[in-house]
Amino acid sequence: MTFKAKRAELQRKLLSAKAADVPSLALEVFQWQATHNSLYKSYLELIGCVPTRIQHVRDIPYLPISLFKNYQIQTGQWSAEQVFSSSGTTGSKTSRHYIRDIQWYHQVARQSFERAYGPLSQYCFLGLLPSYLERSGSSLIYMVDYFIQQSKYDQSGFFLYNTDSLLEIVGFCQKRQIPTVLIGVSFALLDLAEQHQPDLSGLIVMETGGMKGRRREMTREELHGQLKTAFSLEHIHSEYGMTELLSQAYSPGEGIFWPGPLMQIQTAEITDPFAIQKYGKTGIIQVMDLGNLDSISFIATEDLGRVHENGSFEILGRHDASDIRGCNLLIA
Repeated sequence: MTFKAKRAELQRKLLSAKAADVPSLALEVFQWQATHNSLYKSYLELIGCVPTRIQHVRDIPYLPISLFKNYQIQTGQWSAEQVFSSSGTTGSKTSRHYIRDIQWYHQVARQSFERAYGPLSQYCFLGLLPSYLERSGSSLIYMVDYFIQQSKYDQSGFFLYNTDSLLEIVGFCQKRQIPTVLIGVSFALLDLAEQHQPDLSGLIVMETGGMKGRRREMTREELHGQLKTAFSLEHIHSEYGMTELLSQAYSPGEGIFWPGPLMQIQTAEITDPFAIQKYGKTGIIQVMDLGNLDSISFIATEDLGRVHENGSFEILGRHDASDIRGCNLLIA
């Protein structure tokens, strides 16, 4: 089978995969990337891994996420249709994720959202993402823009600092009981809370990302507490995604995330990335994102977290030795 035919076959399998199919698909994707991803192939050789000996998903080695800062990571030879870049901090080196097909990204992102919330078309999407809109290469902007395009409501759109227009549309949606998702970067949601204290009851308010240097970092519990009080809500939702991933995880509240259908989470010991932790133990988050078919599907992040037996997980902060990344909500 040619490379092109195999990729198309894997895409078909991934889009129709059931939960029970994921382990075998993960091994199939691993063998494909171990063969056709030159950087991953070199990494496996350096750590003494023989791909043909990998028989279980738990034995698949995960590539350090920091390599996205220095290498063009791709499986096969192709020209990128889009390049996503991380926000980072002033003067820091950012990650770059080369995307072969933006439509594939849209399909994967759609799967992740609809697994958690249902069809995109039924929601009005309001994006309060000033720090992302003010730079290029944000995967989050591409995702939310796609969601806006899929919405059947003309009121969907982005808002920079025009909060009066935003609140006018919120009132319109509330009055007509239109299902509405307000997705915002943390500092912008706090600004909205402090300056207006709007009643957002009936909306899904979803925070994504940290303070981008605009405010002091705070715990997710503190952030959500302030937003719930100001917005008259019982829960604040969260999105967990990053430049290096195509899939997302969503939390309906309390900081418990559920991964998208092509995504699984495990944790490794802080001092040994090859020692996988038991459920409930704090460790370094490792993400399997089969949506990353054209780059790398097995990524060792620099986030600390816990994974539960039911597949959900928590993000507890950053590993002390890692760089601060703008796309994460840091936990004090």
